[in-house]
Amino acid sequence: MELNAKPRKSQEKLAEGLIPAVAYNKEKNVSFTIDKKAFDRAFRQTSTTGLFDITIEGGETFPALVKTVQMDKRKRTPIHVDFYMVTYGEPVEVNVPVHTKGKSQGEVMGGLVDIVIHNLSVIAPGPRRIPQELVVDVTKLNIGDHVTAGQVKLPDGVKLAGDAEQVVISVLPPRLSEGEAAAEQQAAQVAGLVAAGEISEEAAAAILEGDATVEEAKADAAGETEGDAESTEEKSEE
Repeated sequence: MELNAKPRKSQEKLAEGLIPAVAYNKEKNVSFTIDKKAFDRAFRQTSTTGLFDITIEGGETFPALVKTVQMDKRKRTPIHVDFYMVTYGEPVEVNVPVHTKGKSQGEVMGGLVDIVIHNLSVIAPGPRRIPQELVVDVTKLNIGDHVTAGQVKLPDGVKLAGDAEQVVISVLPPRLSEGEAAAEQQAAQVAGLVAAGEISEEAAAAILEGDATVEEAKADAAGETEGDAESTEEKSEE
């Protein structure tokens, strides 16, 4: 995508509609200005994987990728752009967005597909061979299944830059409703009371079945304990 630019000196006042930008690599650094609307429109289409052919008025033309974009927090429009100069035919490392296609078996069962890594770092054989996206077919995935970075299909010549064992996509179990979450929490609480000897297993069953509350079960258990203590004292006096 072509992008026209104008050379810029440090602290130079910007004309209306222009934003400052810089392009660099290991060898040089170039400052210039670009049309804000033109860049914003192009960047929304290509993001960080889109290759820009930047032509500086009265100067050079070079290919570059967007490295970072500083945004106006209120207007959500770009106010400064950093480009990274690349060379045609030379490998380049870039983060490529991960998307899914299809409906997983886990989703059919009420589960949820979770994209753990939204951008995967890869090495393309050249700037013009950077994939715009990496699409993973999740149709056959069940609840508990996952896809690692090494399992993501890459275009010919493109290699993974990071850890192949890193989980990229997971299929999570169904989310609990408020009632189910409350029931699960109560079950855990009751199990803890039984383990601590504060209530009996019979009382625990009554709580879980809705025939008694935790407070009632604990009060009954305390009453039984006092009754046993009184019986012991009476026997001692006899």
